[in-house]
Amino acid sequence: MPSTREAILAALHARLSALPATALRGDVLPERLPAAGLLILRDGEPGEPEVTLSPLRYHYQHRAEVEAVVQGTRRDPGFDTLCASVGAALAADRTLGGLCDWLEAEAPRPVDLPVDGAASLKAAVIPIILHYSTADPLG
Repeated sequence: MPSTREAILAALHARLSALPATALRGDVLPERLPAAGLLILRDGEPGEPEVTLSPLRYHYQHRAEVEAVVQGTRRDPGFDTLCASVGAALAADRTLGGLCDWLEAEAPRPVDLPVDGAASLKAAVIPIILHYSTADPLG
């Protein structure tokens, strides 16, 4: 049985995989980008938990990250569409089917990245804060 953390991250990846863009988890940026864009989920950091003692529970505000990348001549509207689709997918179920207490995205900070001999990339990291509790920091 996966840990609470892994179950939440797997559910988040599944949610992103339902979008038209290709969704990867923990992979490197491929040489060619799909036309609809690319999302790469990074597991991120769980941070220091708040602890309650009766019953013993560890309360996390885990910071995962989604790298959003588009390429092409219409990258600005494509990037906007990609980010909006991520936001809509997350807003549709902020508990990921009851696996976490709440999730929220922070605003991306887009950058243009030049590519030799090809159209430049527009990319950003979208921080996703996952609020959840567990009885064991390893479970």
